[in-house]
Amino acid sequence: MAELALRQTALRRGVRLEAITVAWMAAEAVLAIGAGIAARSVLLTAFGADSLIELISGATLLWRLRVEARGGDDARVDAVERRAIWMSAVLLIVLCAYVALTSIAGLLLRIQPERSWLGVAVSAVAVLVMPWLASRKRAANQTIQSPALRADIAESATCAYLAGVTLVGAAVNALTGLWWVEYLAAVALLRWLVPEAREALEAARAGKTRCEAD
Repeated sequence: MAELALRQTALRRGVRLEAITVAWMAAEAVLAIGAGIAARSVLLTAFGADSLIELISGATLLWRLRVEARGGDDARVDAVERRAIWMSAVLLIVLCAYVALTSIAGLLLRIQPERSWLGVAVSAVAVLVMPWLASRKRAANQTIQSPALRADIAESATCAYLAGVTLVGAAVNALTGLWWVEYLAAVALLRWLVPEAREALEAARAGKTRCEAD
């Protein structure tokens, strides 16, 4: 009984954290993508696209956690878990392709992104918010042991790094006018995005639904 109560507490905490994630990611995606389009910035648009991926992932995770928190049977929980893992894997692969293609094209065609102080502000806030969310989710998942939530935690941690890179690239461009720095920063994102996408795809193909299955 004590173990079940502990799990229910962790699930409720996970639901709250994913609700916060969904709300923040929705705002971050709209602001970053809007700023990226206005400034013709691949870096900001990629950051916003990653926020959109986290929004979808967070919404799926919120669904998965609510199913179990409300007493859903194991078969349904596992089905939602697998769907959440596949969703994260596919969206991350799409984001990797977008960043690579648009960064190369932008450099070759010399498409110069404009200054965006809105992009600087959004990424600066994300640098603070995302590490906090990742740490709180990690604490909850020590009890829940969900691979999908673990992938979501990795995405939150990666988002914090992406926010840092975006902040540096956008700030350098805004302060110095060195527009190509944004493209270099965007390409640098792939160092973290590609391994993350590979791990998510491997987990999805393996069909794991519990961290103990690792």
